[in-house]
Amino acid sequence: MGSDVVLPDGGHVDGQTRAAVVSLLVEDGPLTATEIADRLGISAAGVRRHIDALTAAGDVETSSSGFGQRGRGRPAKWFQLTPTGRGKLRHAYDDLAGAAMRTIREIAGEEAVAAFARERVERIVADVEPVGETGSVSTTVNEIADALTSAGYSANTREVGTGMQICQHHCPVAHVASEFPELCEAETAVFTELLGTHVQRLATIANGDCACTTHVPIHAPPDAQPASVPQKKSSRKASR
Repeated sequence: MGSDVVLPDGGHVDGQTRAAVVSLLVEDGPLTATEIADRLGISAAGVRRHIDALTAAGDVETSSSGFGQRGRGRPAKWFQLTPTGRGKLRHAYDDLAGAAMRTIREIAGEEAVAAFARERVERIVADVEPVGETGSVSTTVNEIADALTSAGYSANTREVGTGMQICQHHCPVAHVASEFPELCEAETAVFTELLGTHVQRLATIANGDCACTTHVPIHAPPDAQPASVPQKKSSRKASR
């Protein structure tokens, strides 16, 4: 993950377990206590104890964006990191990167910052095939997510209604992006070009959200035929 986790006070074993919980929430959150328990190989009760401690410290909260209910019974409770919890992830070279970006802006102006941001994103997705070559929006969306994950963004995709969403659960440059929104804007622009359709950024970690979420509309193919509408039978009786 490339980050150190600052945790509430606790024993050595508790600290390791809470670090593991935080890592899972960074990479794949929101998650339920049962999912975390299954992945860590410990009891759900034990996970809830650590979740309670992290919640008390302000690092974890119940997800307001819930992903529904699995199976029967009570709806599952999903947990995610709070902005405070993410703020305790110390990202290497943040200060250096911020200083470098400020120098670029002072020497060469805003256009140079935007050009740098775009070049950075293009390097990340250099091996992603655009929709025109793959012929499938969903294929390109998944390739973008894989490229982002390789770059440290812990990204995945999900289908939502008539579209898909790219969810980046971690941002290695979040603190810098809060000062330089050009980094996020460049991502949106490059994603749009690769996908051949306008994408919408719904949330960003740089703005204090718990994940960067990009919505990608998927339109029906142009040769798709509309569903036929059955004709109503006339209620009038035939005249004799």
